[in-house]
Amino acid sequence: MGQAVLFALVASGALVAGAFVGMRWMPPRRVLAGLLAFASGALTAALAFELFEESFVKGGYLLSALGFAAGAAAYVGVDVLLERRQAQSGSAGSGVGVVLLAGVVLDGIPENLALGTTLAASSGSVALLAAIFASNFPEALVGARAMCDNGRSVRFALGTWTAAAVVLAAAIIAGSLLLAGLDERSLSVILAFAGGAVLAAIANTLFPQAYRDGGPWVTVATVAGFLLAFVLGSMA
Repeated sequence: MGQAVLFALVASGALVAGAFVGMRWMPPRRVLAGLLAFASGALTAALAFELFEESFVKGGYLLSALGFAAGAAAYVGVDVLLERRQAQSGSAGSGVGVVLLAGVVLDGIPENLALGTTLAASSGSVALLAAIFASNFPEALVGARAMCDNGRSVRFALGTWTAAAVVLAAAIIAGSLLLAGLDERSLSVILAFAGGAVLAAIANTLFPQAYRDGGPWVTVATVAGFLLAFVLGSMA
């Protein structure tokens, strides 16, 4: 339980820290793109070696493949519904804040549940924790600044991202507690499901945004993130 709380504080604390920094200072767009690319590479390595490989070892080809595909499909389905909700809400009223918060939670829940799952399956993935921290910080920085630039108060922006941090911290703790003691076949499906959802989130959000804002050079940051996560996973 203590390790789950520590992991939750580190991973979700990046959201609050990023929001706080973003309301006061905005780094150049290319720097942010590099951070997102670095996080994308780290998440890719972590999901490959900490989630999918572990799922394959525990459950074999069929269970890991089915879980992986189901996780990606679930993420895409929810993302499509969220985009429709956002299109319907437009830019007026309090619905915008709800949609923004939903988008943050949608990207974060698969990653944080996956982190909680690694705590239930073993001693936890330091590589995945580092990757989540690296992605949460720039996302919150940009998101909080965008809220303030669009007329939202500092209190609203910080409160929204703090609420998201609480939800995602709860996802880590819930994943570690509720999944502890599961048989290996069931855990295999859950690990693969989380990995598929994380990969879908990377392909749908992080990679496109990083390349759009930073250009081809962000591939260097992606490789660096992948290598760091791989080294951290190998040392565990």
